[in-house]
Amino acid sequence: MSLIEVKNITKRFDDKIVLDNITLTIDEGDIFGLIGPNGAGKSTLIKIMTGLWDSNGGEVIIDGYDLKKEPLKVKEQIGLVPQEIALFEGISAYDNLEFFGYLYGLKGKLLKERINEALEVTGLQDKRKEKVQKFSGGMKRRLNIACAILHHPRILIMDEPTVGIDPQSRNHIFEFTRRINRENNTTVIYTSHYMEEVEMLCNNVLIIDLGEEVAYGDKKTIKSMISNNDRILIEAFDYRGEMMLAIKSLPGVNECTEEKGLIKLLVDNNDFRLEPILKVIENHGGKIKSINFEEPSLEEVFLALTGKNLRD
Repeated sequence: MSLIEVKNITKRFDDKIVLDNITLTIDEGDIFGLIGPNGAGKSTLIKIMTGLWDSNGGEVIIDGYDLKKEPLKVKEQIGLVPQEIALFEGISAYDNLEFFGYLYGLKGKLLKERINEALEVTGLQDKRKEKVQKFSGGMKRRLNIACAILHHPRILIMDEPTVGIDPQSRNHIFEFTRRINRENNTTVIYTSHYMEEVEMLCNNVLIIDLGEEVAYGDKKTIKSMISNNDRILIEAFDYRGEMMLAIKSLPGVNECTEEKGLIKLLVDNNDFRLEPILKVIENHGGKIKSINFEEPSLEEVFLALTGKNLRD
């Protein structure tokens, strides 16, 4: 039996459907990605799964416990890192952890051990006595994570944990996520609108948009949904701007973007031929430095399935 079962969850605000019949299962020890653009319904689903909001239909079962019937049994297994910073800015990092530890029922020697552990794994040991108001956005995010793991939850939910933070803190969060999953077998649910993060960290994925499932499964299965598509990266220089329009009009080219001399193509293998593209580049004065073929990214899958970019 899966550790987490979400069955036919629906949520409405007045007449607007925010989640439409969402179903998923998550096995223990997985790093599960919940991805979609801003406003897709990710945070709403998290709030329902953690009992913060009620749904208009469906059920959430965690470790065999029905969230509606036995909410405390469910909640004691979850650590939540909310999208909004949830800290007391006027006190130290240590005092914040002590406060949240008390809420979890921790005290005495065990509480001190858990605080030290949480500070260590989030890279904040040397900041333990500093007031949170002096922290950078990334350090606050990491302290939020430390607060969520004090009680050693079986399930850690991280809702957009890298929004607006510095690269160093972002890397800390990635390393922490892998470590707690590997060493503690903690099941992680990681929500993001950055597809590259989920592609790097997660094993299984639910992609949602406008409250509806776009794709669901392991990354290989999701990419196979556009199995006839490949990504081609062409590094070129000295070409004229109208060349991109000419490439986009070629048979088999589903998407064509350019950034600093790197031309990115998503092509349909049934219709695509490389030779016409090479001729277009040559006719527009371009010189090719390299050509690479890759499987599509999750972002390109989203584009192919919805017809829009993730951040539209």
